[in-house]
Amino acid sequence: MSDGTAGSSWFQLWLPHAEKSQLIRAAEFERTSLKDFVLRNALIAVAAVIEKAERLQLDEQQTRFVLDLLDNPPAPNAKLLASASPWFAASHLS
Repeated sequence: MSDGTAGSSWFQLWLPHAEKSQLIRAAEFERTSLKDFVLRNALIAVAAVIEKAERLQLDEQQTRFVLDLLDNPPAPNAKLLASASPWFAASHLS
């Protein structure tokens, strides 16, 4: 997803005065600039959102199913055997 600013590092944000005042106050408590305060905390939130979105969550039944497949994999079908045969031939020649 793109915001149409490829290669640009400029980001403008309009805030109500009260919210900006709160951000400035919090940045002062942290002894940092408003820009650094907002960026640091935004990146922390970004990392949490991405981690949550990319992590696979399995319930107990799904976990047991996956573990059972790992312990007892199904026999390879014809397609798998056909796709693996060139690899096996190359690996057994060397």
